[in-house]
Amino acid sequence: MTLPFDGAIGKFYREGAPEAVRAAIRDGGKKDILSETYPYDARMDRGEYEQALEKLQLELVKLQADVKASGKRVVVVFEGRDAAGKGGTIKRLRENLNPRVAKVVALSKPSDRERGEWYFQRYARHLPTEGEIVLFDRSWYNRGVVEKVFGFCDDDQRARFFHQLPEFEDMLVDEGIHFVKLWLNVGRAEQLRRFLKREENPLKQWKLSWIDVEGLAKWDAYTAAIQETFEKSHTDVAPWTVVRSDDKRRARIAAIRAVLCGIDYTGKVAEVACAPDPKICGGPDIWDA
Repeated sequence: MTLPFDGAIGKFYREGAPEAVRAAIRDGGKKDILSETYPYDARMDRGEYEQALEKLQLELVKLQADVKASGKRVVVVFEGRDAAGKGGTIKRLRENLNPRVAKVVALSKPSDRERGEWYFQRYARHLPTEGEIVLFDRSWYNRGVVEKVFGFCDDDQRARFFHQLPEFEDMLVDEGIHFVKLWLNVGRAEQLRRFLKREENPLKQWKLSWIDVEGLAKWDAYTAAIQETFEKSHTDVAPWTVVRSDDKRRARIAAIRAVLCGIDYTGKVAEVACAPDPKICGGPDIWDA
């Protein structure tokens, strides 16, 4: 079987990854949590997970109906480490919703025209009108992290981004948009284990990009960029909710609850749409670099 990028991920595992990371992957069982600081030793029981997810998806359907009837506007930004589970979480959140109401925005690299525009302009085009939910699968925070790590923007552009960012997000909230920012974080060993599985699975190889491959050796640069981004963008008006996603099941439940618990809607069952597990979900202080 031909591996993407000539098997570069497997090569990094064998030759480039820190020994502690290799050992965690080598010695960890399929259901084991590889991060020593994660508060659970094993992933959430499947039956418990599916039961909780079903109840939460019913709440999401209620939210959708209320948004459409009331004209509410909802924006959820999904950011995080590569392979942290953003796509899987978005899929579970949206799979029972009407795509005309709940839309996913996943923008590719900017066109020549877009590169000449105000940085926030191409994202602003996708903000919701009345009765819509928009889920950003990565967002304007590309400039804070990925563009910094790979040199896609210069320091002046990034400084301008951070200067304008609080006012941009303040305007979203002041406009009446219900705005949620989710950061999914994953440990280094678990991230590499997920990449190795993608490399070996023909049905998931499409998820890999050269950014993923090159980024494996830039863990520390990502960490520094993420830390600075939190410091400059975690505000009272638009705070970050960090979800530790070493266990995808717990992460999906926590992320959906983080979206539901802060918004009122008709028929809401508070004990289902409750605050997420504080052991794995909270502000940037829960982030494990």
